[in-house]
Amino acid sequence: MAVQKSKPSRSKRGMRRSHDHVFKNKISIERVSQEIHIRHHVTEKGFYKGKKTFLFYKKSGQ
Repeated sequence: MAVQKSKPSRSKRGMRRSHDHVFKNKISIERVSQEIHIRHHVTEKGFYKGKKTFLFYKKSGQ
């Protein structure tokens, strides 16, 4: 069984936990379709950076 040699300091504990926080998603409005979407993601209607993408969009019938 692994046993630590000495107690980790508050600094080392903080460094280990530094990447454990949760990010809030950044919300944007697409300039062409005026849809609300998460930054750097395709909108519901398939727009990304003002252009219609054909690879990554949901069909309206589904």
